[in-house]
Amino acid sequence: MNEISACSSDTGEARLISAMAPCRNEVAAIDAFCASVQAQELPPGWHLELLVADGMSDDGTSLKLAEWAERVPWLRLIDNPGRIVSTGLNAALAQARGEVIVRLDIHTEFAPDYVAECLAALRRSGADNVGGPWVARGKGATGRAIAAAFQSRWVVGGARSRDKAYEGEVDTVYLGCWPRASFGRFGGFDENLVRNQDDEHNLRIRLKGGRIWQSGRIRSAYQPRDSLAALFQQQRQYGYWRPFVMRKHGQPGSLRQLVPMAFVAACLVSVVALPWTWGPFAVLALMYGLYLAGASGQAAQQAGDRGLLARLPAVIAAYQVGYGVGTWQGLWDLMWGRRAGASHTRLTR
Repeated sequence: MNEISACSSDTGEARLISAMAPCRNEVAAIDAFCASVQAQELPPGWHLELLVADGMSDDGTSLKLAEWAERVPWLRLIDNPGRIVSTGLNAALAQARGEVIVRLDIHTEFAPDYVAECLAALRRSGADNVGGPWVARGKGATGRAIAAAFQSRWVVGGARSRDKAYEGEVDTVYLGCWPRASFGRFGGFDENLVRNQDDEHNLRIRLKGGRIWQSGRIRSAYQPRDSLAALFQQQRQYGYWRPFVMRKHGQPGSLRQLVPMAFVAACLVSVVALPWTWGPFAVLALMYGLYLAGASGQAAQQAGDRGLLARLPAVIAAYQVGYGVGTWQGLWDLMWGRRAGASHTRLTR
């Protein structure tokens, strides 16, 4: 069990927390992100450094970050020649000086007490990794529908990570905050994974006897994709890298991650059977249609926006079919020893 003690006001000794954020070609989001970090209200005796690992951006991101680094003392820009999230996180870890490490995301807005509540949750729980719920806030009609589906337990299989109020042990958390000792015990991030490196790291923690804790007091808002095509591609990538995590540990992070794969397989079987009978296809189509109607209604009600009903069925299908198709593609490439193509290794936004 890790322990983060309260800072002693008697000594007045400053303590450091290192925030790390990988990015690539995010020039439009940098100002809002840095402003959100600058607004953090830390407990007495703590101060923060931010390490941004830039994946060789070519859109002016590095120049924008350099301008911020000239104005504020707490930001350091480091290179990430690997260009993916896991190599960026490890590059930041290698240069981090803090006794606590917190991961941030360029497309997330953080409450002013985000870091402070992470520290409080570490003290309260003694866990090896803590974080808050994964809360989405979309822009535009499609973005809002994607966010509504994102928060629906009917869509994500009851994942605790989407429950805004939950406090307790979980199998994974959004982003994360670790005592530095956690990385000494469990290692860094797997650089063979383009996606799912955070889920794999959390699975590794649990398999080695560690604990992961979620607190609803740790508040942030993530901006999801704003088109069906971008959502499908994102979920296809997440699904693609799932079999690689399963090969490494002999199990998925949770059984719910296999449901989209099973659904896509059922669709394929029913389509293959069409020349002989319409039965399997008709039954599956009816069942999924009823599910989409119910899940869309629940998601719209939870979001308080009935106007999203027309968009939600397509959004939910993009989530689940994209993930399921990607999982089968990853399994196929893994079985035949094929290298992942550009569509599965290129980070998209």
